[in-house]
Amino acid sequence: MAGSGTVFTSALEGTNHVKSETGEMLTKPFLDVCKHLLHVLDKFGAAFAPVKSDIGNNISRLDSKYSSNPSEFNLLYSLVQVEIEAKNAKSSSSCTNALLWLTRAMDYLVELFRNLHDNPDWPMSKACSEAYGKTLKKWHNWLASSSFSVGIKLAPDRKKFMDILGGETPDLNSDIGKFCTNFSPLLQENHKFLDSVGMDNVKA
Repeated sequence: MAGSGTVFTSALEGTNHVKSETGEMLTKPFLDVCKHLLHVLDKFGAAFAPVKSDIGNNISRLDSKYSSNPSEFNLLYSLVQVEIEAKNAKSSSSCTNALLWLTRAMDYLVELFRNLHDNPDWPMSKACSEAYGKTLKKWHNWLASSSFSVGIKLAPDRKKFMDILGGETPDLNSDIGKFCTNFSPLLQENHKFLDSVGMDNVKA
């Protein structure tokens, strides 16, 4: 729908293509949805610069590996399996680590947008901090947690943020709700897979 829809329309449509016909997670479509969210994150301004940078770096690492051999790495989890076999999945520069932290960051964004969708009276700071407490906080060390808290304080107020997204309209709210519903199970699937290879509990 070129020229119409909300800032979430492309991401929402993208969630329909993340799985193959046989139900396997596809690398490029998954990363494309994450990239769409990265563009939404641009609307936060400086508040989430560290998060945006982290997400961007993890997408780039996975994208680079995928691009090196698109047929071999067509399936998302093949990026991890090759590292498990090579016994370098636990390296901080691995694709496994990138997928883990990208998925966690996406958990946070889904929870944040779910908070905004479900609680129209919540200020932005509460929506952000509640989402952080439910998702990333338990995995962050003190330094990462402190810098995140500073970012939350810099977040624009709710009305300004929603206006930047195109206004708190029924269409936007509907797209946000559908996006959270569609994307969340895909992220849970990532966690389930990462847990099966002993990589879902790594802390910062």
